[in-house]
Amino acid sequence: MTGIEVSLSTPRQSPARDPVPPVPPVPPVPRITDIDYAKVNRYWGKATPSILGPYMMDDFGFPASAGDFRFREESRIVQRLTRDVKRDGTILDLGSGIGVWAENFARRFSLVTAVEGSRTLFQSLQSRCAPYHNIRPIHGDVMTFEPDARYDLVFLGGLLMYLNERDVIALLRKLDRCIKPGGMILCRESTVRGKAVALTGDYQVVYRSVSDYERIFEQCGLSVRHVERNEPYVLMEMGIELIEKWRQAVPVRFQALRTVGHLTYFGMRLGNPWIRRVPKAMSIAFPMLENHFFVLGKDAS
Repeated sequence: MTGIEVSLSTPRQSPARDPVPPVPPVPPVPRITDIDYAKVNRYWGKATPSILGPYMMDDFGFPASAGDFRFREESRIVQRLTRDVKRDGTILDLGSGIGVWAENFARRFSLVTAVEGSRTLFQSLQSRCAPYHNIRPIHGDVMTFEPDARYDLVFLGGLLMYLNERDVIALLRKLDRCIKPGGMILCRESTVRGKAVALTGDYQVVYRSVSDYERIFEQCGLSVRHVERNEPYVLMEMGIELIEKWRQAVPVRFQALRTVGHLTYFGMRLGNPWIRRVPKAMSIAFPMLENHFFVLGKDAS
């Protein structure tokens, strides 16, 4: 099992040591990091209700088309991963944000229940989904939401990273009970390559590794049918991390973020897919953050 690296805003404490260990050391058990949900709610309550805001792509000078590109490419992956879900299927979209995924599902399936806790994002979700009579928008906490139906597909589009491990397990076990036979849970989560990283400032999140999530899914009695790296996310994250380095190196008055953001985005688009292959070819762990799709089903055992 992997441990958790805590950001510098939280001091690390050295574990107590016995002078003479009476038994051989055992593998460490990962410390469960608590997330301040009040801070999470405040952050998303002030989030920009745009295609860039929920994607964490605002404030980098990107054009809105960067968010449209990422969603369009991700939706192609999701369509492929959910191609076996029947057209008259029922969908649960937890943590719906501004409703782009709920709208996408409504065009493909019979009924979509979209749950969002942020009042700001929920208002945008309502406006976007108003033309669709097969979307049921619900403003509420995803942890206290009680499913009143069984679903062919449950979509978690970047939700688990904002929950501590206890609540991830509790939520997934609850969702497992409301999946129809042959149905699936589809998670899209930001990931790291090594130990999990917890951010403990105003933006509270835990970035876990693929193996962390696989361990958690197993604890919940869910089988991992498929894991796939989210390449559109990785491409845009490369641009974000390059711009972050630019902001650290250049004084604010010379940053010209709008120009740099536009140039970076279009450079990434022109260099794709070869630019994504450069770090791997050079054995460089870049970008720091990745993202993966996890297709989950009921454990056959």
